[in-house]
Amino acid sequence: MELKEKLISSFMAFEESIDVHSELHDVRTSAIKNFENKGFPTKKEEAWKYTSLNAILKNDYSVFPKHENAIEFAEVKKYFLHEIDTHKVIFVDGKFSSFLSATTHDGIDVCLMSSALNKPKYKMIIDEYFNKIASKDETLTTLNTAFANEGAYINIPKSKVVEKPIEIIYFSTGVENALMVQPRNLVIVGENAHVQIIERHQSLNENPVLTNSVTEIFAQKRAIVDYYKIQNDLQSANLIDNTYISQKQESHVSVHTFSFGGNITRNNLNFYHFGERIDSTLKGITIIGDKQHVDHYTLVNHATPNCESHQNYKTILADSSTGVFNGKIFVEKEAQKTDAFQQNNNILLSDKATINAKPQLEIFADDVKCSHGCTIGQLDENAMFYMQQRGIPKKEAKALLMYAFSNEVIESIKIPELKQRITKIIAMKLGVNLGFDL
Repeated sequence: MELKEKLISSFMAFEESIDVHSELHDVRTSAIKNFENKGFPTKKEEAWKYTSLNAILKNDYSVFPKHENAIEFAEVKKYFLHEIDTHKVIFVDGKFSSFLSATTHDGIDVCLMSSALNKPKYKMIIDEYFNKIASKDETLTTLNTAFANEGAYINIPKSKVVEKPIEIIYFSTGVENALMVQPRNLVIVGENAHVQIIERHQSLNENPVLTNSVTEIFAQKRAIVDYYKIQNDLQSANLIDNTYISQKQESHVSVHTFSFGGNITRNNLNFYHFGERIDSTLKGITIIGDKQHVDHYTLVNHATPNCESHQNYKTILADSSTGVFNGKIFVEKEAQKTDAFQQNNNILLSDKATINAKPQLEIFADDVKCSHGCTIGQLDENAMFYMQQRGIPKKEAKALLMYAFSNEVIESIKIPELKQRITKIIAMKLGVNLGFDL
C-alpha cells in the first residue's frame, strides 16, 4: 500500500482513538480531504520544483509506533545543551518522555499538545490559536493538521522573561523498520514577553525516519522570540519542517536554521505581519556533502507599514549534494516604509554539487527599501595561497575560510553555549580542529 493510501485509511482509526466527537473533528476532516485531493507535493509544483520526495515515500513507514520505547539519558546526553540549565520537552518516537523531560512551572505554561487539544481549560486558547496561521492549502501542513495530537505547547504570559532556554527534542529510536512522525508545536508569547527556544530532531540508528513537523508561533505586541533549529541528523532521516509565525506590533522574532545532517531536509518558513514596527530575522547555515539535499523556502509577508525583515543564508556544498534557496519578500500596497533585505551566499566545493537559488521580490508599495543578493562561487584561491604561504596547512586554511564565510550568522546567536555548540559542529563538519575553546 502506498503511503498516501495508508495515511488516509488510518485517519478514521486515529480520530476514533482521540475522540471522533471532538470539536476539532471538522478541522481534521477538512485537512485530510485536502491531502486526499492533492497528495504529496511533486516537482510539477513551482514551490517544489527542485525537491522530489519520490525516493523517500517508497519506504513502508509505520504511521503509529506500536509501543513506547524508553531510552536512557546517557544514550542521548550529547544532544542536550547541558552546559546550561534549560527547560526540556522531550519526545521519543512521537510520544512524550517524562523521564527525559525537565520543566518547572516558573510562571510559564509548558505542556503537551495532546493535553492542550483535549482538556477543557485550554479550549479558549486552542480556539483562538490552533491552526489559525498554518496554511489550509499546503498539503503537508494539512496532513499534519489531520493527525495533530502530540508536540510541545508553550504559552508565555504577558511581560514574562523566561530565564532559561526551552529545548524541544524529538528522538527516533529506530525500533520500527521505518517510522513517520508528525509533531505539532504551538508557541504563544504574550505582550512584552521574551523566550528562547531550541528545536532538534534526532535519530538514534540508521532505520529510515520521515518527520513532517508543523510549528505555529504567535508573537504578541513587543514580544521577543529567538528560535533555533538544529538539523544535524543521520543520513537515513528526512525532515519536512513547516513553521508559521504571526507577529503583532513592535514584536521581534528571529529564526536561525542550522542544516548539517539528514538525507532530504525541506524548511518552509513563513512570517506574517499584523502591526507596525515589526522586526523579522531569518538566518541559516547549511553545510552538507555526499548526496544530501537541503531546501529552504522562505516567505515574509509585509502587510503593514514601517516594518523590517532581514534574511541571510549561507550554504557550503560538497560532493554531490544539492542546495535550494527559494526566498520571497511580499510587500502589500499598505506596507509603506518597509525595509526588507535578503542575502543568499553559496560556495560549491565540488563540480558535482548543485545550488538552485531563486530570490523573489513582489512589491506593491511605492515607498520602500527592498534589496536582495545572491552569490555562487568557490573558495578564494588567492586567500588560500596567502594562508599557506604563512604556514597554515591547506586543509586548515580551507576550513578557516569556510568558517569565516559562516561567521556572520554564527555571531548573531544570542545563547553563548549554543554558539559554542554550533561552532563545534561546524568544525566537525569541516573535519578540523579550528582551535576554539569549546
